[in-house]
Amino acid sequence: MNSKNLIQIKQFCLYHEIENTFITELNNYGLVEIIIQEEDEYLQPEQLPAIEKMIRLHYDLKINLEGIDAIYHLLNKIETLQQNLTATQNKLRLFEQHQIE
Repeated sequence: MNSKNLIQIKQFCLYHEIENTFITELNNYGLVEIIIQEEDEYLQPEQLPAIEKMIRLHYDLKINLEGIDAIYHLLNKIETLQQNLTATQNKLRLFEQHQIE
């Protein structure tokens, strides 16, 4: 993986004014993936929106890591259910159109 596309954790934490240990703890909970290259730690850019949400939950709303873990998994489950509902509605629409013809 090319490190120029990755976000250095030190820089990310400086920008957001948070401790590096917060990202480490998120990694310990399996909420983010830390990539180690040349003895430095990085994040994938795709993870940034989720991490920024977790930062707001923790620092603004004072939700602990266990709470963030639960919220994150529930939000993922809701998103999956919404995708399933949309797929089912699309199939029903096709079925109804087929019945009309």
